[in-house]
Amino acid sequence: MRILHIDSSILGEGSASRALTREVVAQLRRSHPEAEVAYLDLAAEELPHLSHRHIARSDESEAARNAAALEQFLDADVLVIGAPIYNFSIPSQLKAWIDRISVAGKTFRYTANGPEGLATGKQVVIAMTRGGVAGPDARGEFGESYLRFLFGFLGIRDVRVVRAEGLNISPQHREASLRAARAAIAGAEALAA
Repeated sequence: MRILHIDSSILGEGSASRALTREVVAQLRRSHPEAEVAYLDLAAEELPHLSHRHIARSDESEAARNAAALEQFLDADVLVIGAPIYNFSIPSQLKAWIDRISVAGKTFRYTANGPEGLATGKQVVIAMTRGGVAGPDARGEFGESYLRFLFGFLGIRDVRVVRAEGLNISPQHREASLRAARAAIAGAEALAA
């Protein structure tokens, strides 16, 4: 099993999503000690935002980074993604990575019956954190719904979300929410089954 562990929080070691992704990866490794883990820190090694140079492939070093990001994604069996919510959406660093893996002919294709995802057989576990509280179907919830749609579009049907919400309400609420998220991870025996 190949695990791609991705963090996108700009908060460094104080990040709740980073703590949760580490716990998800540790849980996966307990179940699958042979697993290989690749780590990608999108805040430390930012990919440039999508530009004409990216589309035209006019910059060789950028083209090489794009190809490497795509290959790393395609090689992974399980993706563990830290997705904090900033201003109602995912970090722009994570969106820049998504732009590198959403490639017609590689991860999806257009057919007479509509788009078809080509990145099948993978599992995605998202550690989603936010300062406030917004359930998956709440008005203004654009992070989880976007990621579920995006990975479904790419052909990935097994998308699991571990949530820690209300982290900025109070220290007590933060601790209770993180404790519940950790319990959900510890009880997730079916991760990467």
